[in-house]
Amino acid sequence: MHYCSEMIADPEMSEITNFRGETLAPDPDSRGEAAVRALILRVGERVRKARELKGIPRRVLSEVSGVSPRYLALLEAGEGNISIGLLQRVADALDHRIEWLVGEDDPWTSEALRVAELYRAAPAEVRAQVLDHLLPQPEATARRHRIALIGLRGAGKSTLGARAGAALGLPFVELNREIEDQAGMPVNEVMAFYGQEGYRRLEAQALGRVIATHEAMILAVAGGIVSEPETFKTLLGNFHTIWVKAAPAEHMNRVRAQGDMRPMAGNPEAMDQLKFILTSRETLYDQARAKLDTTGRSVEDSLADLLALIRERGFLS
Repeated sequence: MHYCSEMIADPEMSEITNFRGETLAPDPDSRGEAAVRALILRVGERVRKARELKGIPRRVLSEVSGVSPRYLALLEAGEGNISIGLLQRVADALDHRIEWLVGEDDPWTSEALRVAELYRAAPAEVRAQVLDHLLPQPEATARRHRIALIGLRGAGKSTLGARAGAALGLPFVELNREIEDQAGMPVNEVMAFYGQEGYRRLEAQALGRVIATHEAMILAVAGGIVSEPETFKTLLGNFHTIWVKAAPAEHMNRVRAQGDMRPMAGNPEAMDQLKFILTSRETLYDQARAKLDTTGRSVEDSLADLLALIRERGFLS
């Protein structure tokens, strides 16, 4: 159990203790300093990961946030402002988790935080039972006969999704087309007018509408949907997801073959950027229930592979 501890300071001594008599000394080798360092590193890592998942260069993030590129670089390198560490020291002294001080939930009254504490301490089998009870419906029921194809542009999601839908008698939907219908403008204009955050809000709304109106379908989503945790969680919980993947060179060549020169126009580092985005998202794409590698495969062969995969995994059973 956590308590709001009273600090005890001796004017004759330089060290401080909490209510348990534990010393909170400021020397670099203390447990408190280690926690501060771990926090600053964690914050930097999470900022970097969030930026990479969205495919946003540090320069662009600087312009949007008003934070200097130099500070962002220091933050991502684990050299963030020491005020982050000072907050950790205050939390330690109070015997609180730092998120209690900055989160929206009141740590003294929130049942959600109490449940989180109990969940962390519970054995694996209890955690599994808790999740089963908390899910609004069994996962198999939630996914029904809905299949979603995820992955980077150029993997073949739209082509294979449309053909598989025709072969299986299922409607095929591209989520970007749903967004365009809702916004009344092409996706590139949505991005220019509403920005990345506005596009992501429309994406989440479009996904909700698709789930509400289709019990059986094949859906193709944009590659960046994995960068929004809540939207991606909704996708994983309501669709049988398949990661359609290909080698980076094939991703690029297929996009260019479609007449879209934007990935290469005026950008000699486009291939390196594509590889970087793919690498940063691999662990998220890997959460899909199945994978389909289209590298070196014709459309007909990949379609046969996709239909076999759907049948073998029982996604429509």
